[in-house]
Amino acid sequence: MNAHSAPAGAPADVRLPPEVRRARWAVSLVFLLNGASFCAILPRYPELVEALGLSKTAFGLAVGIGPIGGLLAGLFAARLMRRFGSARVAVLTQIFASSAHLLVYTSGSWWWLAGSLVLAQAADAITDIAMNAHGMRVERRYRRSIMNSYHGWWSLGAVAGGLIGAACAQLGVPLWIQGITGLVVFGALAAAALRFLLPGHDATERTPVAGPSAASAAEVPGSVPSGFRIAGMSLRALSLVIALGMVLVFAGSTEDAGSTWGALFMVSTFDSTPFVAGMAFVALQGAQTIGRFTGDAVVDRLGDRTTARLGALIAAAGMSLALLVPTPLTAVIGFAAAGWGVATLFPAAYRAADDLPGVPHGVGITVVGWFARLGFFLTPPLVGALADALTLRYALWMMPLYFLGILIFSGVLSTRSKQPGATVP
Repeated sequence: MNAHSAPAGAPADVRLPPEVRRARWAVSLVFLLNGASFCAILPRYPELVEALGLSKTAFGLAVGIGPIGGLLAGLFAARLMRRFGSARVAVLTQIFASSAHLLVYTSGSWWWLAGSLVLAQAADAITDIAMNAHGMRVERRYRRSIMNSYHGWWSLGAVAGGLIGAACAQLGVPLWIQGITGLVVFGALAAAALRFLLPGHDATERTPVAGPSAASAAEVPGSVPSGFRIAGMSLRALSLVIALGMVLVFAGSTEDAGSTWGALFMVSTFDSTPFVAGMAFVALQGAQTIGRFTGDAVVDRLGDRTTARLGALIAAAGMSLALLVPTPLTAVIGFAAAGWGVATLFPAAYRAADDLPGVPHGVGITVVGWFARLGFFLTPPLVGALADALTLRYALWMMPLYFLGILIFSGVLSTRSKQPGATVP
């Protein structure tokens, strides 16, 4: 029996040593900081757009270029984790991200804004993959699902950051002061979390597979020959990882609709005050926070697949109401429905990718995270162009299409609950 694992069927958390509990809180802190640091910027986007004199197309293009940094940097996440460990990588890149966020606050031109977002997204992509990988280590020690709670802390941080940004916008706090304060506070807390994360190799908690591994097992009738492999994965495993990635393309696009366009939608459609404008994003992240903190129990009962499909239907209904009957109240309700609807998708996809048989350690979670960045890259320029051609209200009808994509690709998610570390059927 693995020395770090409780006996099968043992009561949850009964025999967990203190360092494992501390590690869970440290990982949760990194998730919270990751959400708060960037999301504090979002309510200030209307000020940046006005100060730089940008059209919605130009602004959407700048925001869309940012994830290019994430798409490129994310490819190196697995290599960095193998060399330095997920704990160090997650913390150091989070500190770098907070530094890049200061550059976003002080943007003086379109090129400056776009370049700052590229650097910020590059650091964030690696942080995202590394903190999820370390979270999976802790989850395996707990021997029960806790991934949704991590993402709940991210959403809580995003809500806190959104409220901070909205309050600073309302009070007229200079952007550069907010940026410097964020760098000092968020950077110091991230550095403090490092000493409480788990030591050792990232594969420590994985249960060894008896006999030939999935990667080298003998051929079985109807299987794909082992010679057909990409990045150490069979074509079947690669197709499953891509399908999981597509779930996050649409989930990420939904989150982007709230983060990039929520405040601008409230201002352009209802002429809202800066604080009220920030409530669209806060509503999305607030509902997502509730969905994530309650998500482990829901998923244990319904399974990831059914939870994802029900969430997509609720999100589609809420946003359709907001766009058909546009008022500040229906807009907040619609964004909240969208946030709740996609709440469990990131944890579900990361867990499934990390547990796929025949996928090298760190590769599945890296590829799925890379696909999530693809959604952040593609949708802002598209929505921005549609907003300039039609109005932002009509451009946001893209969101029901995102929910349709979730319904289509959610079939790859698990239909039942399972112990962490179990393989996906």
